[in-house]
Amino acid sequence: MSAADTLRLILLSTLWGMSFIFMRVAVPEFGPVPLILLRMGVGALLLVPLLLSVRYLRLVREHAGRLLLLGLINHVLPFSLLALATTRLEAGFTSLINASTPIFTALLGALFFATPVQRRQYLGLAMALFGVYVLSADRLDFALGGDGWFILAVLGATFCYGVAGNYTRRHLSHLPVRVLAAGSTAASALILLVPGLVLWPEAPISGLAWGNGLALAVLSTALAFLLYFGLIASAGATATSTVTFLVPVSALLWGHLLLDERLSLQILAGMAITLAGTAIATRMIRLSRRQVARTCSSDV
Repeated sequence: MSAADTLRLILLSTLWGMSFIFMRVAVPEFGPVPLILLRMGVGALLLVPLLLSVRYLRLVREHAGRLLLLGLINHVLPFSLLALATTRLEAGFTSLINASTPIFTALLGALFFATPVQRRQYLGLAMALFGVYVLSADRLDFALGGDGWFILAVLGATFCYGVAGNYTRRHLSHLPVRVLAAGSTAASALILLVPGLVLWPEAPISGLAWGNGLALAVLSTALAFLLYFGLIASAGATATSTVTFLVPVSALLWGHLLLDERLSLQILAGMAITLAGTAIATRMIRLSRRQVARTCSSDV
């Protein structure tokens, strides 16, 4: 990854780290689907003017079906699932579970997109999964009022991201960044228009909720998508998915400072294991064969 890509990755992680804060504040008043309609609708209004040329409009028309599918699997489904999760789960905790995105990106890439995964990467994937377990083991309560289904919602979102990252790399990476960002955002807004309006809350929405919803749309959507799709084109799906390695740090920090969310030893330990495993799985940390063999033999 180049220096420019690294800087874009850090900025993207900050914008998406804050998105968990924005959702946590705004979703109780908007509801999950209306909030994501606002997010994608405003994002589309900001990004679609970038397509006002014959060349870009032709590309959107030619790839309309694929952009619609991308909008569904990379925006509509995962964003709605994450918004649902934040009605129950803390912003920092949600972002940590979301850090399992590279697991699904790598595994789905290997299974369906012919992306090679080295043997030593499987150690990292196993570590990351164990870290998710450490984070959520005592909260996997699927009874009424429990957190289990909301944790599964976050994992469902990360699965969607894994599919979308590989799909974009394989089928859409040749398109200009603005076509990907604006086209998929506009498609998402169209998909969400009817359900979002039907579910729109009857009660007045406070200025605080509106402010966070608009920040989610402008900063964590319009600007972030331009960075995200540019990174996929230049650095690849798996490398780009490592943004979730940095997002939890931002989300945990701001969640603690702004929302008074607690930082327990369990959360810090789960974060360390999950992110270390993610770093190994995505080859940000490279282990020699001897280190892998020593680690595996010590587990027996």
